[in-house]
Amino acid sequence: MANNKLEPFVKSLLFSKRAIWVALFAIVTVVMGYFVSQLRIDASFEKNIPLKHEYMQTYLQYQEEFGGANRVFVALEAKEGEIFSEDFFEALRKADDRVEGIEGVNQSQVQSLFSPSVRYIEASEQGLEGGPVIPPEFEQVSKDEAFAKVRENILKAGIRGRLVSNDFTSAMISAQLFSEYNDPNAELELDADGNALSQMVQTDYVKVAHQLETLRTDIEAEYPNVEVHIIGFAKMIGDVSDGAGNVIFFFLIAFLITALLVFWYSRSIKLTILPLLTSSVAVVWQLGILTAMGYGIDPMSILIPFLIFAIGVSHGVQMINGVQHNVGKGLKVFDASIVACAGLIVPGGVALLSDTIGFLTLQLIEIDIIRELAITASIGVAVLILTNLILLPLLISYTQFSDKFVSNVQKREKSHEVIWHKLAVFAKRPMATVVVVVGILLGLLGYWGSQNMKVGDLHAGAPALKQDSPYNIDTKFVTDKYSIGTDVISILAETREDGCTYYNIMETIDDFQWQMANVDGVQSTLSLPQISKIVNGLLSEGNLKWKMLPKDEAVLPYTIARVETSTGLLNTGCSVMPVMVFLKDHKAETIERVVSSVKSFKADYLAQEKSNVLSAIDANFANLEEEQKESIKSRLDGLMTEYADLSYSDDNDRPTLETYVDQQLQESTDITQEQLTEIKATIKEQLPASGFKPVKFRLATGAVGVMAATNEAVEAAQVPMMIWVYLAVTLLCLISFRSVRGTICVVLPLVVVSLLAQTLMTWLEIGLTVATLPVIALGVGIGVDYGIYIFSRMVGFIREGRSVSEAYFETLKLTGNAVLFTGLTLAIGVSTWIFSALQYQADMGIMLTFMFLVNMLGAIFLLPALAALFYRR
Repeated sequence: MANNKLEPFVKSLLFSKRAIWVALFAIVTVVMGYFVSQLRIDASFEKNIPLKHEYMQTYLQYQEEFGGANRVFVALEAKEGEIFSEDFFEALRKADDRVEGIEGVNQSQVQSLFSPSVRYIEASEQGLEGGPVIPPEFEQVSKDEAFAKVRENILKAGIRGRLVSNDFTSAMISAQLFSEYNDPNAELELDADGNALSQMVQTDYVKVAHQLETLRTDIEAEYPNVEVHIIGFAKMIGDVSDGAGNVIFFFLIAFLITALLVFWYSRSIKLTILPLLTSSVAVVWQLGILTAMGYGIDPMSILIPFLIFAIGVSHGVQMINGVQHNVGKGLKVFDASIVACAGLIVPGGVALLSDTIGFLTLQLIEIDIIRELAITASIGVAVLILTNLILLPLLISYTQFSDKFVSNVQKREKSHEVIWHKLAVFAKRPMATVVVVVGILLGLLGYWGSQNMKVGDLHAGAPALKQDSPYNIDTKFVTDKYSIGTDVISILAETREDGCTYYNIMETIDDFQWQMANVDGVQSTLSLPQISKIVNGLLSEGNLKWKMLPKDEAVLPYTIARVETSTGLLNTGCSVMPVMVFLKDHKAETIERVVSSVKSFKADYLAQEKSNVLSAIDANFANLEEEQKESIKSRLDGLMTEYADLSYSDDNDRPTLETYVDQQLQESTDITQEQLTEIKATIKEQLPASGFKPVKFRLATGAVGVMAATNEAVEAAQVPMMIWVYLAVTLLCLISFRSVRGTICVVLPLVVVSLLAQTLMTWLEIGLTVATLPVIALGVGIGVDYGIYIFSRMVGFIREGRSVSEAYFETLKLTGNAVLFTGLTLAIGVSTWIFSALQYQADMGIMLTFMFLVNMLGAIFLLPALAALFYRR
């Protein structure tokens, strides 16, 4: 190949001033090192959810009234017998006090047997009476009498299965966490006008998790017969953070293995140290820039710096391979570094730019944790352009090699030519045709398998942790012993003010609850109408026949009069009533069934309400021509659908249906005033006092509500993200190669590998989640590097007039060793993650190892085979 036109430019700009450039890199590294020292772990619940999603808008709107999904549950278990013992209740009281004292806990939302808001209701001769489950005289009477009374009150309060286990061997403390809270220890600060400045600080979930773990240790040490189980987002984040600390161990192993592999490849200590050094510098710059931009690092993203290190080493190997090859041709190290830098700066830059843009496409997903991961990865890859394509050759230019080293390089290159001749066969027909056919079959297999890939978690428990982790064991305990757990979704029934006093509204909510209770995977349900039916039964001496909603709207309010807003079953104006649905697990298929059932009920409910009105219109306008009558019904049908979507947020601004229809049809030329008056009269006659479609069911709050929104956001973003990744890669390849055929040769193997990776996920039961979706983009972005390095050399030889097989052979002589070694280095580097204590890290390790290796094989076998078919020479 002819001399690279960039060599004079690279020499004059970089190598003639190499001391200045190296000093500048050193200064920047020191500054970045300072910023790295300020790096903090930054975990947030809100970062894990798609805040702009419809469900999350509901969640945020009602978060203060009904609490969010960010709860912790502390379940105390009596190892022997039931909970009714002095030691157990003393342990429960201490644990309750400790939980309330944790910074970030919403004390008004803490519930346990000792909470004043946890009350029972019973009927007596005087009417309904009630009180706290643990009565005021608890300490004044004998323990046997006190415990008998508490057991009785637990059953009356209906908290068995919620705050007390179904078998009475465990009791639970439930607490809601603030995202941020007023720091009680902060000094009062005033602004220029003398007003107090905000003292709000973000809840430190890792700290909360450690406080909960200390609580567990202390209670179990003081009360040997009590075992503590803790679940919730904060505890899970704490366990993930602790597990992420072990990443350092895996990094050290990967670093050592990589160093040994680089030394084996280069046979030089100097050429081993330098790419490791520049890759480490890239990580320092990455973390320093991240900190300077005001970001911390999330435990879920902690692997990214180590991935950047592995990518850096792989590109560094390309550079030392180029220098060795040029030294073997007789060039001095200084000149060899210039030639290698000029030859690799464009393909290497394009490859790393492809990686960067690929990562940036993750910004399409409106979940902050993924966006932060995209920023973290993009910064790291962009920095590699400077450290491994510029700094590395500058440092190599200072080294010297012995004649023996040069001789050994020449011998190794000569000995490898036998292998390259054999591989060059794949760039000739008929072998190329066979390889392409196999590639097509693998692509079809991948496409078939990818259709079965599930969005969401496929296993019970926290997906970020192993199934046998303490957290997931605690989760299983709570699920087995209680009728509730963290897997809860609340559907909010919005209605008019005092909606709970209307029978048809309460009946609709009750019907909805019944449908949800019969969905496969639902463990239990809870709603205000359910409480009303229980109380109505109590008022009728416990007669089961009367355990129903009272149709008398004078009695109905009485049955719910003692239900407080702190129960989370209604708001102050009784215009919003959540229906809590507790699930057995949060598997993707379970969530899909529940969400589908909600949407189905909403559609059927609206259809029934409209049917009543339209049937009456049919009868009252029987004298009209069929076409005109159908036109009126069609128009009214649309208006009722629009009306059903109106918000209940300000009841005074929401007109009645007949008023709304009057407003919309007043200017209509198709309907006479007489007909409009008849339509309004028909509507008024057909509707109950509560109005048309008085209940609007809104998804969703609760932990599963968050998961449902996240799953839908991930599913919606998957295809657009992949399209943008491939568009970016395709555009850069077109700019780099100036060839449509060449671009197809590079991109098609990536498509096949992406489909096979999704098939692998299906086979290994790895769902498409917030943790795994970025891996697919990472795999494509990094996988294209092999193809770019190979084809950028190959196309030059083809344009010189050589056959495809000859061009491929010459390319392998130049870069074959590096490509093969790069694939192995990347794969080995991330394969150590498979042994992580964290499940999501192990899943990432499996998927990235697969994608790196198979992308390398695609570039070695499928790319030249495609070139042989597209290029005739």
